Amino acid sequence: MVRQNAITSSEGGATPTDESCLVRSVRDFRSDAFVGASSNGMTTFQTQIKGVDISLVNPLSDKRWDELVARHPKASAFHHRSWLDALARTYGDEPGFFTTSSPTAALGNGLVFCRIKSWLTGSRLVSLPFSDHCEPICDSAEEMNALICGSQAAFDFKHGEYLEVRPTSEDFGRSGAGMGFQPAARYFLHLIDLRPEVDELFRGLDKDSVQRRIKRAEKAGLVERCGSSDELLRHFYGLFVVTRNRHNLPPPPYAWFQNLLHCQGDALEIRVAYLDEIPIAAILTLGFRKTRYFKYGCSDARFNKFAATPWLLWRAVVAAKANGALEFDLGRTQLDNAGLLAFKNHWVSRHQLLTYWKFPGASSRDMSDGRMLKMAKRVFSHMPQRLLVATGKLVYRHIG
Repeated sequence: MVRQNAITSSEGGATPTDESCLVRSVRDFRSDAFVGASSNGMTTFQTQIKGVDISLVNPLSDKRWDELVARHPKASAFHHRSWLDALARTYGDEPGFFTTSSPTAALGNGLVFCRIKSWLTGSRLVSLPFSDHCEPICDSAEEMNALICGSQAAFDFKHGEYLEVRPTSEDFGRSGAGMGFQPAARYFLHLIDLRPEVDELFRGLDKDSVQRRIKRAEKAGLVERCGSSDELLRHFYGLFVVTRNRHNLPPPPYAWFQNLLHCQGDALEIRVAYLDEIPIAAILTLGFRKTRYFKYGCSDARFNKFAATPWLLWRAVVAAKANGALEFDLGRTQLDNAGLLAFKNHWVSRHQLLTYWKFPGASSRDMSDGRMLKMAKRVFSHMPQRLLVATGKLVYRHIG
C-alpha cells in the first residue's frame, strides 16, 4: 500500500503534494532515488510494508537526523552529518535513511546509507562507505525488521544492485539472517576503555611493543604538532602517500581529507611527529560525544626506530581522556592482517568481531574483495608514486 508523498519544509513540517506528480513507492525510487531527494530540498518518499509506514529521507536536508544522531546511544561519528557531507562532496555518494517515523514527527530510528553508482564495481547501497562500522539506529527488533524491509525494497535486484550493512552489534545479524542477508566480510574491532586512570592505562599496554617504544620516542626529542591546519594536512598527506605506496595501494584523493577537515571542524585532529623539523609520522582522529576514533595513520619507514606512531597514538589517547572521552576506537582490522592485528592487540588484548552483512548474498565486483584486492595490489606495486596518486583519484569513487 503506497502512502502519500510529502515535501517537508525547512522547519521540518510537511506539505501535501499533487499525488499525480509525486506519489512514489520506495520500489519506484531505485536507481534515480536521490534526484528528488537532493540536498536543496527535503523530499520524503513513503510506502507501507507489512503494515508499517517506511519513509526514505535525505539526512543532509532534514534537521531531524541531526537531532537523532545527537541523542541516540547507537549513533557514532560515521552517522554524523559531517561524515555524510564529506562523502557526498568527495565521491558523489548520495546519502539517505529509512525510518518508521512519520515526516512530521521526531525521528525515533533510522538506517542510513549511501548509494554508490559504479560501472566498475556495481551499484549498491552501503551503510556506510569508507566507514569502519555503522549501527542501525533503532530500539527494538520490530523497528530493525521494518528498516531492513524498507532497505530491501529500495534497491534494484534485476540490475545487480545489493545492500551492505556494517553493524557493530549482533542484533542486525539475528534479524538480517532471517531475511536473506549473508555475512560479506569479517573484521576485528578494538576499543580502548578510557575510564581507568592514565597510569593504569599505560600499565595495560604491552611492555615491550608499546611502553618501551613510547619512552624511546620521548627520549628522541620528537616534537608533536596537533590541529587541523592546511599545513598539517599537507604533511599528513605526504606521509600517507608514502605509506600507501609502501603497501602497494593508491591513497584516497587529497580532496577527501580536505572535505573531512572542512566538514568535521574541531572534531578532527591531525597529529604530526617531527624530528628536526622533518615530519616522520602522523595520525588522524575524529571525535564524537564520548568517543575518539583513530581513522588514519602513516609514517616514513626510514624513521621507524624512533617509534613515532605509537607515541602519537598514546598522546591522542591521553588527550581524549583529558577531554572527557570514555572510549578510544582503534578501528577495524582485517582478520588476515597479522601485522596490524598484533599492533592493536598490544594496546587492547580483547577485541570484538565485526561482521558486514550483504543482501542478496551473491558475489559482487567490489574491489575490497580479498581476491580482487590481491590482484590490484600486484598491479599497483609496479606504479610510480605519482601514478598511484592519480589512480586513487579515479578508483575510490568505485569502492568503499
